[in-house]
Amino acid sequence: MSENSLFLKKNISVSVLIPCYNEELTIKTVIRDFRNTLPNAKIYVYDNNSTDKTVEIARAERAIVRNEPMQGKGHVIRRMFSDITSDFYILVDGDATYEAAAAPRMLELAYKNGLDMVNGARVTNCKNAYRSGHVLGNKALTGIVTTVFGRRLSDMLSGYRVFSQRFVKSFPAISTGFETETEFSIHALELCLPIGEIQTKYLERPVGSISKLNTYKDGIIILITIINIIKFERPLLFFSISSSIILFLSLFFGIPVVIYWINTGMVPRFPTAILSTGLIILAFLSFMCGLILDTVALGRKEQKRIAYLAQPAPPQPE
Repeated sequence: MSENSLFLKKNISVSVLIPCYNEELTIKTVIRDFRNTLPNAKIYVYDNNSTDKTVEIARAERAIVRNEPMQGKGHVIRRMFSDITSDFYILVDGDATYEAAAAPRMLELAYKNGLDMVNGARVTNCKNAYRSGHVLGNKALTGIVTTVFGRRLSDMLSGYRVFSQRFVKSFPAISTGFETETEFSIHALELCLPIGEIQTKYLERPVGSISKLNTYKDGIIILITIINIIKFERPLLFFSISSSIILFLSLFFGIPVVIYWINTGMVPRFPTAILSTGLIILAFLSFMCGLILDTVALGRKEQKRIAYLAQPAPPQPE
């Protein structure tokens, strides 16, 4: 039995979510590929103030077209997750760089194992599809996140994912731009949600289609987002690191003064001694902030877990 007929028989609903901004060259291909691969799925195109013919083409292809006026992928994702109810969701970019053929495998993994998220890890031999700067940046950012929150993903920034209704309706979408993929990954890792990953082909954009991702600007924004999330979700770790750095500076400036005082009984460099003392106090305060905020973070984590458990579990084989 094919995967499509399995979902039809089990009365399991699947929605394909496609956020778009000026994708007139690719949106037709994306819609047709997913309709051919998953004929029973509803296909939603959320336009984000496109100035080309993206909306007209999507409507001509009989997709369900809606608009999000607030600019930024994060705003579009938040609107999609609020508006649409389904058993499983497939989130994919509208640039025709992700293979629709991988969707049934991702859905099958989610369905058979009761997973809340399946990540499509990008694999390609085409340098133009996945530029070396993007690869290096993705590896670096993924390495930071997985070191802190757990090594269960290899491509944290992939825009191709399958979600359960439980994930979508309990996900606290905060981001406004491309950093929303970072939020997906950290949310799943932080709450220890059941997740999986499948390798998918990453295709080159067609001629004339331009990526909306700015390597350096968006990379810095994603890095800042990661640091902020670590500060909010792992405050003891964050403030312990800052406390250790300040303590090291204090000892660096203060130890020579102490040694000189032990040998001579004099403190000739009062400004240095005062600076060292102030830094020690600051290091202590930083560590205490981490201890206090760690309790707050635990309460926030419990609230997110309760919101997650309030949603129905994804369908599974009997």
